[in-house]
Formats: sequence, C-alpha cells, structure tokens
Amino acid sequence: MKQDELDLRQALDYIDPRELSYSEWVGVGMGLKEAGYPVGLWEDWSRRDGGRYRTGECARKWDSFRGTDTPITAGTIVQMAQRGGWQPNGGDCELGWDDEIGGSEPYRVIDPHWVEAQEIAEPAEWHPAQQLITYLETLFDSEEHVGYVTRSFSNEDGKAMPTKGDWARTAGQLIQALSACGDDIGSVLGDYDPAVGAWIRFNPLDGKGIRNENVTAFRYALVECDGMDIDRQNALIRELELPVACLVHSGGKSVHAIVHIDAPDYPEYRKRVEYLYTVCRKNGLELDQQNRNPSRLSRMPGVMRKGHKQFLIDTNIGKADFAEWREFIESATDDLPDPESMSAVWDEMPPLAPALIGGVLRQGHKMLLAGPSKAGKSFALIELTIAIAEGKSWLGFDCAQGRVLYVNLELDRASCLHRFRDVYGCLGWKPEHLGNIDIWNLRGKSVPMDRLTPKLIRRAIKKDYIAVIIDPIYKVITGDENSADQMSNFCNQFDKVCTELGCATIYCHHHSKGAQGGKRSMDRASGSGVFARDPDALLDLIELEVSDDLRVQMENNAVCRVCGAALEAAGKSDEVSQDDLCSQRAAMDACRRLLSGVDYNHLLDRIADTRKEVQARTAWRIEGTLREFPKFPPVNLWFEFPVHRLDGNGALQDINPDEVAPAWQRGAKARKGKAKQAKQSKKEAFDTAYNALCLGGDAPTVQDIIEYYTEQNEDGEMQAPAQRTVYRWVKDYGYTIDKNTGKILNDTTWNLRSWQECHDL
Repeated sequence: MKQDELDLRQALDYIDPRELSYSEWVGVGMGLKEAGYPVGLWEDWSRRDGGRYRTGECARKWDSFRGTDTPITAGTIVQMAQRGGWQPNGGDCELGWDDEIGGSEPYRVIDPHWVEAQEIAEPAEWHPAQQLITYLETLFDSEEHVGYVTRSFSNEDGKAMPTKGDWARTAGQLIQALSACGDDIGSVLGDYDPAVGAWIRFNPLDGKGIRNENVTAFRYALVECDGMDIDRQNALIRELELPVACLVHSGGKSVHAIVHIDAPDYPEYRKRVEYLYTVCRKNGLELDQQNRNPSRLSRMPGVMRKGHKQFLIDTNIGKADFAEWREFIESATDDLPDPESMSAVWDEMPPLAPALIGGVLRQGHKMLLAGPSKAGKSFALIELTIAIAEGKSWLGFDCAQGRVLYVNLELDRASCLHRFRDVYGCLGWKPEHLGNIDIWNLRGKSVPMDRLTPKLIRRAIKKDYIAVIIDPIYKVITGDENSADQMSNFCNQFDKVCTELGCATIYCHHHSKGAQGGKRSMDRASGSGVFARDPDALLDLIELEVSDDLRVQMENNAVCRVCGAALEAAGKSDEVSQDDLCSQRAAMDACRRLLSGVDYNHLLDRIADTRKEVQARTAWRIEGTLREFPKFPPVNLWFEFPVHRLDGNGALQDINPDEVAPAWQRGAKARKGKAKQAKQSKKEAFDTAYNALCLGGDAPTVQDIIEYYTEQNEDGEMQAPAQRTVYRWVKDYGYTIDKNTGKILNDTTWNLRSWQECHDL
C-alpha cells in the first residue's frame, strides 16, 4: 500500500520508538525504505528514543536493507500507528472494539507538520547569577525551600548523573547570596563540572528531603522533548500556548518548559500532568515520560554545559495558568455546531421527531423512570420493551413499534430472560415480534457510563433501534451523583447515545431517602437535581397506601371471581344467584354445596393463593414532567407481580401519598398500623396452635385451645385464657364452631372430611 509522505509522517507521530523492540524498530526502517522514503525520515523519528539513539546507526542499517521476497511494507507502519490511535484519511478505517466515535481528534489543536521552527538565540551578555535569580523569583516564594544539584557521578554507561544535592536553603537565602556573588554562583551553590552542568528542582520542598512526599506545593510540571529539533520544540510549546512559567535551554538538545499545574494535592497533580502530557503528545510533542514526578530535577539556568549555556529563554509565556489553558484546549477541540439564524429556517421548519410513547416521549429523546425500591421499575421497563417491540400500549400510553435494545446491568442472564417470558405471559400477549428485542446482559461486566457509551454505540450503530433501555443506571454512574457538574457530564452520555443512534434512551433510577409525597416529582430522584431536570420526560412512581377496607373489598372481589370461575367450569353457575357471587362467604358456601370434594379442595388452594396475591399487591401513581408534551393526568395502577395493571374501576383515584397527610394523621395511621401488626401476630400464633392440634386428624375444640395456651407464670402458677377469650379469637381470626360437634373449623382450610360430615348433615 503506497502512502504519501504526509500520511506516513502523521503515522509515525503515533508510534513511540521507545516502546518498540529492536526488531520492530528495524521493521519501521525497512517499511519506509520499501515505500520509497528517505533515510532522514527514519533518522528524525528515531531521535525520539534518546536512550538508544546513536548518530549514524540509521544510515548504516539503511544501506543493509537489500530487499526480500516478503518485504516489510508501509502497511506495517500503518498498523503500528493504528494501534497507537491513528486514523488514516480522517478516520475512514474500520472501527475497532475500543475505538471512540466522534468528530475531530480530541485535544488536537495544531498540525505539528505545519508549525515553523522558532530559532533560539543565546544571550549576548552572560550574567549567570541574574539568570538564576530570575528563575527563583519566578517560581518560588522567598520562604520556600529549593532543591538543587551541582555535583555528579558517572554511571555504568559513563553517563553523568546528578547526586542528591542540597535542599536546606530557601529561595530568599539563595537570592540574597547570589545578588552578592558577582556572578560566581559556585561560591553560593558549590562548584559544578562545566562539562556536565547543574540541576534544580522546580517545586518547593519542606527542607527535609527531595522525594515526592517532601514537595510542599504541586505548582509546576516539566515538559521536555529531546526527540526533535530544538527550535521546533520551542515553536510547538509556544503554539500550544502552554502556561509556561520558565522556559530554559538545557545546553543540549532540548528545552525545559516549567509549566503551571497548580494542583491542590498529589493525586490531582498526577491527573493534570497526565492531561498535559496527552495534549502535548496529540500535538506532536513526544515527552520524556520520566519527568512526571513533582520532585523531578530540571536544568538550572546560569551554568555552562559542554561549552554551551544553560539559560532562560523566556518567562511567563502562553496562558496565565493551568485552568485557563485547559479551557483553551477544550474550547479549541469541541464539536459544537455553529449558531444558526432563525430567519433561515422560519419558513421550512424541520419536522418534529415522531412519538415513541404517545403524549410522553419522542423518538431520539430521553426518559427517566424514577421510583422507590419494590415499585417494579425493572418490570415496568421490561413491559415497555415488549410494548414497543409488539406495538402495544404501555400503562395506557400507545407505543410506536420498532426494535429495542434492553441493557441489563442487574440480573443474571437466565433470570432476565425468564422475566421477559413471564411478563409476556402475564400480559397475555403473543410473542409475535421477538426479533425486535435485543438483550445485552452486562451483570458483572458493566463499566462507567462514559466508557460504556462508545462500546454501546459501536454495537448498536447498524441495528436501527428506536429505543435503548438501560436498567438500572446506578450500576454505571460516573462520579458523585450529588455533584451537579459530574452528573451533567454523566447525563451527556445519554445524549451521545441518542445523537449517534438516532433513538430514544430510557433509564431508571431510585428515589432519594425520606418522605416523597410532599415533594415535586423532579425532586424525588436520588442525587443531583440534574437527574430529574435533564431528561425530556420524567415519569415518577409514588406508592399509595391501601386502606384495610379497600384491601378487604379487593380480596372479596378476587375470591368471588375465583369461585365464579370454578362454578362455571363445573357447569353449576346457573344454580347460584348473582348476589351470592358478590360475597366471598356466600360464594364459598355455594361452592361447598355444589362442587365435588376434590374440586372444592382444589378451589381452596386457589383461594389461598388469590388471597396471598391480593395482600402482596401494591398501589402506585405515575406523575409526569414532560418537555415536549402537556402534562397528563396522574395514572393509577396496581403492581401485581410481575406486571403493572391500570386501576380500571377508579379505586385509587382518591388516595393521596401517605406523606402528604398532616402529621397527626400520619401518627394515627402509624399507631393503627402497629395495632394491626400486633393483631396479625396474634392471629399467626393462633393459626400455629390450631394447625398443631389438627395433626391428629381431627379439628380441636375450645377446651383444646385453652389447654394449649395454658402455661406456668413466674410465680409457678398455671395461667390459661378465659373461655370467652377463645370464643373471641375464633370469631376475630376467621374460624367457626360447629354447633353439633363443638369442633373449631377454618373456612380457608376446610378439609374433605369436614366437608363430608357437613354434607351428610
């Protein structure tokens, strides 16, 4: 594959020679020669590896490349560059699994190939002491300790290396001494080897050592690039407007830029340095990665090195500080559209996106479903997924039909799949369009949303989804959910999904702690208010307190329906009046008379299950805060595991959330609830006693119950409940006493023997 020279120069910018093996380095040279490029291109690139680069080695190797039957081509270089993040021809190459989707390359503000070198001139007048004084005054406060090194030693390779040096003197002390030394800085700092030069640390120390933990202010970082012409280094540093406090010529092949970082602590320092180095790399400055430490040594201005001066090139250039520079970089690399004139579109308005959920949400928009635990939010989203796939209504709202991606972050794969089948069955819908549903199971594999977003987009880009449903989002929250700034960035990820895929993004989140009924719907979702204010539609689930009377009515109606169905199945419905089928006691008496013993016992099991289901049923109200549609009336519904059903008879419309009631009403309800709980506990104890006494195969009498409850008190006396107390228990707990036998009978557990005895009578 033949590449033009500019493209290959760009490719080499994404290959770090320091990270390559020797054979890989040779392969780059062979590929360049095979493609017809000059040895100088390989030479310039190889200089970035200052530790291994040797002058003339590239030329000697170049002459030895004679060609083979299977030559290494420019394609090898392209592959290496792509692994480093390069996209040839503006990104027309196929995307990899971990590639980012977006517009322009992040943080790329200049094209380094078009930046002209800026020559650096040595100072005509040489005043070593003033050079160092200016450096100290620029970087340090007078009371801050400064670390410096004037002595060196030779390592095993014969390279001069700095010693630990000194760190006990303050900047003020050094400036005072230098001002009086008459440019003999050796008399102040100690003599240095002019063949080696001297070093200085650019961050203040505590006067006790030179390690990172001795740094007292994380103020600056070192930018050094010795892999290119020094004049180009100077030009790129200025073109990037780095917030440089001091720019120093090393006396060798690089400049040392002491750059504002202004970090409050070491962890933040590391983050900002990483950002700085990334921007520099993206714009052609391949930096020495060993210079990241805040206690790093840099070249000291005002000394000689191999006949060349180490000197200040400039001070306080570029942006004023790190914050201003980062804002400059971010604004220069954004992908924001230009403003447009209203007059240009007034007569030709763009069409509105069609509705995805009628009266609630448009396609390509965002929706949040918020609610407390046990509200069935996940089941509601599964219901919505199925409704869109089948083109049905959801909670009374009509849905458009299309393909849906359900992102499962919480359930194991099997449980999730079974939920879908269970919901289909309970809704009574035929699964005619299962091909419209894709499920992405990510339990145990989820990553923060900012990392999940590009992976999601890559997998969904050609699927034509009209909705992506993410359940739940607490698994992928990036940052502190109570931070408005961090949550704004988090919510922007949903916008990326909507924009890139042209589909709606729907997700759920939990309520904050505490009472919710007195809050506005947008204030109930946990975390920052950004959560509730960001989506185009917010649907909020509030639980409704079901009264005892309503619960009894629901149980009566449910039991009557079960009895009616049993009589219909047995062909006996004509023998029962409609009035009898409106009372569970009358309906059960009719079933006891008309059904066979086996059928009646099966009916009792169904009734027991029905009563459990009614007791487990919870009531909910959905309120909506919408951006594109007018507010809809509250929707009342029952959560009948595993599906939500609309309140068709209006039983819930007059119920207010518990927290809206006055304090005295809430207190009274709480006391009533405790009393109810105590009564329930006593009933359960009586049921236990009754069942235990029934183990012999016969129902107990009142006297049997009295004997069961008789126990010895602390004084050694036997205590037993009164007979009238037991009679009251029998009545209150749903039991009856057979007048002929004196046996205590339970309507809900009427056994076959009891039924036969009654029938014979």
